[in-house]
Amino acid sequence: MSSCSVASFATPPARIGVWNTAFLGDAVLTLPLIQSLALAFPQASIDFYVRGGLASLFTGHPALRHVIAYDKRGSARGGAGVVAMCQQVAAQHYDLWISPHTSLRSSAVALASRAPVRVGYAEATLSRLCYTHRVGRGFGQKHEVERLLALLEPLGVPPASVWPELPISPAARAEAEAWFAAVPGPILGMHPGSTWPTKCWPVEYFAELACTALEAGASVVLFAGNDETDKTNAIEAAVRQRMAEAAGRCFNLGGKLGLGVLGAYIGQVSAYVTNDSGPMHLAWPQRVPVVALFGPTDASLGFAPKGESAVVMGVELPCRPCGLHGAKVCPQGHHGCMRQLSPGLVWESVQAALLAGVK
Repeated sequence: MSSCSVASFATPPARIGVWNTAFLGDAVLTLPLIQSLALAFPQASIDFYVRGGLASLFTGHPALRHVIAYDKRGSARGGAGVVAMCQQVAAQHYDLWISPHTSLRSSAVALASRAPVRVGYAEATLSRLCYTHRVGRGFGQKHEVERLLALLEPLGVPPASVWPELPISPAARAEAEAWFAAVPGPILGMHPGSTWPTKCWPVEYFAELACTALEAGASVVLFAGNDETDKTNAIEAAVRQRMAEAAGRCFNLGGKLGLGVLGAYIGQVSAYVTNDSGPMHLAWPQRVPVVALFGPTDASLGFAPKGESAVVMGVELPCRPCGLHGAKVCPQGHHGCMRQLSPGLVWESVQAALLAGVK
């Protein structure tokens, strides 16, 4: 199934490429692997290849030389984009290449790197041809951080850390601290969006939870990407309609923050309630108490937040999990995994998280 013999280097690798062009959370979860590589090979230059639009979050990480965005869904889409990326990677003359992807595209880029040591999963397409060392992924058996760290085993590199250290820039942190200075605490951050519609807790439930938090004396800050502002706008409107006197403590930042500063703002809240989404992985690495709402997915898939201050909530149903990412519509037609997760039940965990995270 796998080939885990320890790789031999005549000299320690001087140039290392790490490839993870999946979603935001996947890239964040790769940081412990990168941190371990940096400790094991302190003289090496490490480049991190990420999905288009994510580079600004990782630029400035002390372990990285370059962060390269691969816009595989945009300007670099299709065969021509793959060929161009293969040529770009080959020109870097890497000594070591690591990729946690199983797609044909990722395997092709790994082979094109011409690195003498290339580590990937045994389950990857054409893995025997494209990787010199292969590791069983162990999907459904480990957390994703542990699955990624397993790629270090053929290198004889021990995990230096299992915790992603986000590289929040001093400028972004200062901006966030200045903005939150005028927000009375405790502060509840909310992210009501997700790339996958069935992962989204109903907007009206978020609105009810926001009102409950405001009635309890908290402030509420709403976060969302540019394509999710309809959700934060709807929550804000519901709050204003229901309790105008507290609307001044509900702040809608939907679509107003770039990724480079989003993490800094999330780091300032007392607690964070979120769907299973990328921004969830910007909260718990900063040790912000997180209440994560899992519907079509669950913790067994390995992407749940880690740490003592993280709470994962879900309803036990025989149809869960219904997929790795969820779907556009509920396969059963009822979306019970989210609709049965009541605002009152979620508030119990959120209230405790708010008290634990008051700064």
